[in-house]
Amino acid sequence: RLRKTDNNRVARATGATIVSRTDEIREEDIGTGCGLFEMRKIGEEYFAFFEECKDPKACTIILRGGSKDVLNEIERNLSDAMQVVRNVVFDPRLLPGGGATEMAVSVGLRKAGLKLEGIQQGPFLAVGEAMEVIPRTLSQNCGVSVIRTVTQLRAKHAAAYEEAEKTGGEDAFPKCNWGIDGTTGKLVDMEEFGIWEPFSVKIQTIKTAVESACMILRIDDIVSGSKKRGH
Repeated sequence: RLRKTDNNRVARATGATIVSRTDEIREEDIGTGCGLFEMRKIGEEYFAFFEECKDPKACTIILRGGSKDVLNEIERNLSDAMQVVRNVVFDPRLLPGGGATEMAVSVGLRKAGLKLEGIQQGPFLAVGEAMEVIPRTLSQNCGVSVIRTVTQLRAKHAAAYEEAEKTGGEDAFPKCNWGIDGTTGKLVDMEEFGIWEPFSVKIQTIKTAVESACMILRIDDIVSGSKKRGH
């Protein structure tokens, strides 16, 4: 007997069709896509292996660890890695990591805010400053000077922005992939370093942050349902 989830996976791996009654089975319902079936003992338990399947629609990854906590951590890391691959497959666009994208957006917003006057430039400057939290956090985790590292990174992106304006006009897009190495805290070119992040995840993160800030700003008062002591 199999659990419903396992039964569905076996059917997808072997090409079988699940039927509710044995007298309703037809020849085309039988799964013949499995080339090798074996029962193997791993540790203290036996596992069924369906191998050499023809055009399988399901597969299983076996994880082993020294303890339950280690195994759970491995499972979470594997799940995160597979989700990243899924996102890249659906949207192959990538952005440089290490805080490079956040710093580029921050510099762009600051430049755009300085072109405005009055109260309108406030949101540009505020969001631009908030975007620097990622490079700042990376610097803190590395144990390096936060002010010096963030200032140097901001200067590199500002220089790239000014260079792009000189060569291509105000609508030119500056290309600067410099970010922070999460291990040493040094500034490195993320394109050469090989650190990239999915475009879809980064865009959704920024949208969620802006929407959360807007929702908090809409709160004009807080009504508490608890009574003070003594009343």
